[in-house]
Amino acid sequence: MFSLLDTLKMGAGIAAGVVLYHLYAVAIGYPSAAREARAGYVLLAEKAAADARAAEMERQRNAASLATEEHRKRLLAAEAAEQAARDTLEIEIQSYERQLSEKNRACAVTAADRQWLLRH
Repeated sequence: MFSLLDTLKMGAGIAAGVVLYHLYAVAIGYPSAAREARAGYVLLAEKAAADARAAEMERQRNAASLATEEHRKRLLAAEAAEQAARDTLEIEIQSYERQLSEKNRACAVTAADRQWLLRH
C-alpha cells in the first residue's frame, strides 16, 4: 500500500511537525506551563493582597490607638486646667469675702451669683 519512500516522507513530515510544534511551544511558551505559572501567580497575588490588607488594618488600628491615647491625655489636661481655674476662682471669692468682712461690710453674693461666676 505505501512504499518505503512514502513511509519515509510521512515519517519526515511527522518529525518536522513535532519539531515545528516544539519550536512554537518554546518560542510562545507551553500552554500548560503558562497556566501553572498564572495559577501560582494568582495565589501569590492573592496572598500579597491579603498581607497588604492586614498591614493596613494594623496601621489603622495603631493610628486609632495613638489618637485615642492623645485625646485621653488632652482630656485629662483640660480637666486639670478646669479644676485649677475653679480652685483659683474659689480662692479669689474667699479672699474678696474676707476683705469685705475685715472692713465690716456684708457680701451680697448669693448662691445664684456664685454659680454664675463658676460657669463664667
